[in-house]
Amino acid sequence: MGAYERAVHRMSAVALQIAAAACIACFALTCYAVAMRYFFNAPQTWIDHTVGWLVVAMVMFGAPAAHITGEHVAVDSVTEQLRGGPRRAILAFGLLCVGATALFMIWEGWAMVAFSRMTGMMTEIYPIPLWWIQVLVPFGFALVLLVTIMQLMRVARGLEAGDAAAEEEAARIKASPIE
Repeated sequence: MGAYERAVHRMSAVALQIAAAACIACFALTCYAVAMRYFFNAPQTWIDHTVGWLVVAMVMFGAPAAHITGEHVAVDSVTEQLRGGPRRAILAFGLLCVGATALFMIWEGWAMVAFSRMTGMMTEIYPIPLWWIQVLVPFGFALVLLVTIMQLMRVARGLEAGDAAAEEEAARIKASPIE
């Protein structure tokens, strides 16, 4: 594994930990909101917005790890039947589509952030600027693009797009009692 692959794996692992922390925070905040609403008759409206932002963080930070491990949504009925050059060509085409989508989302995400900054848009919870939350979109897709580039490099070298060690780790986690 080269330096680029190791760096992408490290970034993906850190992003996955952030996604997991956001998931735990969502759970804790939701439990707190339920307790405040039903036991103390004091609803906390800010929690709904915060949990929504945390869900965005979970998706944006979890997507690179899902892409590396092959746990993302994919239609692989054709690619599993093919071997050699045709398989690599279809994998490369799919990865190029993912890369193009990531580039588009980075571009549009930065436009969204720039617009929110320019207009001074704020979240429902003052004084948090909206762009602080929106920046998660281009950042998350930038991570997906890095993973896609890594996978394209693997396919170009004749390797599988996914990483066997990452896929084994995903299988181990899925086999745990937590899953």
